Amino acid sequence: MNILKDYNNYLRIERAMSQNTVASYCSDVAKFLEFFDTDERKVPAERLIAEDINEYLAFCSKRSRRSQARLLSALRSFYNWMVLEGMVKENPCDRVDMPKLGRYLPDVLSEEEVSRIIDRVDVSSWQGARDKAILEVLYGCGIRVSEAVGLKISCLYFTEGFVRVIGKGNKERFVYFGTPCRKAIDAYMVERKEKFLTDNRALFGSRNGNRISVTAVHRLVEKALKQAGLDSTQFSAHKLRHTAATMMLSGGVDVKTVQEVLGHENLNTTQIYTHIESTELKLAAEANPLSKLDFSE
Repeated sequence: MNILKDYNNYLRIERAMSQNTVASYCSDVAKFLEFFDTDERKVPAERLIAEDINEYLAFCSKRSRRSQARLLSALRSFYNWMVLEGMVKENPCDRVDMPKLGRYLPDVLSEEEVSRIIDRVDVSSWQGARDKAILEVLYGCGIRVSEAVGLKISCLYFTEGFVRVIGKGNKERFVYFGTPCRKAIDAYMVERKEKFLTDNRALFGSRNGNRISVTAVHRLVEKALKQAGLDSTQFSAHKLRHTAATMMLSGGVDVKTVQEVLGHENLNTTQIYTHIESTELKLAAEANPLSKLDFSE
């Protein structure tokens, strides 16, 4: 469909969304359009109304509420684009209620479990030194896997003790790292000098000399979890991010700082990642009127 191709280009170029987000949004929209493009009825996107969207959400009712909310977000983005392009006058999703989401408390690892995961990595090879450094960066900095993969050597500021991270939408932020993370990166850099990398700018390289992939990072985290005797189906690379956020809060770091470290645009997203009482978020929201929070739950 040409409309999906144009929408895909809009998300990639104008919105600067990540490849995974673009693929997810376009997949949701494609399935939505196919639902109304059958032999029994062929209704183009510009003629669909709020009742049609509610019908489709009902069809997807077996999906979790959070999954339905993501789906509606994808459709809202799609119709916002259609409004910008003059294909429709208004966004029909504005008349559709967002599924109510209960308080979400992600599973996190204990400090002992994190130590076990990192300490059991075999660092006798350059790949082992790299894997330990990646684990320390994911946990010590709380960044996303895609952000860790995208790090360049030039992003490291050892004297100042921070790393420059390029997040979603190509937004830049600076994240401090502690001594364990610094030591792991130092040890890896020594090994890295002995390994020729095709992409000399990339901090973390792969076996073939290129930049390590997101898939490879997920695999090495899964391997580390198993070596630590943990269930790799219950925990994942992203759990290190959850854990980092929770540890920061329990250590007395304020919510706004955690939000900035994680690279969230608003506190509502930070609430999903961390174990925070709604009263704390409410105080932070009052100090920042731009935050859109719902304390009804």
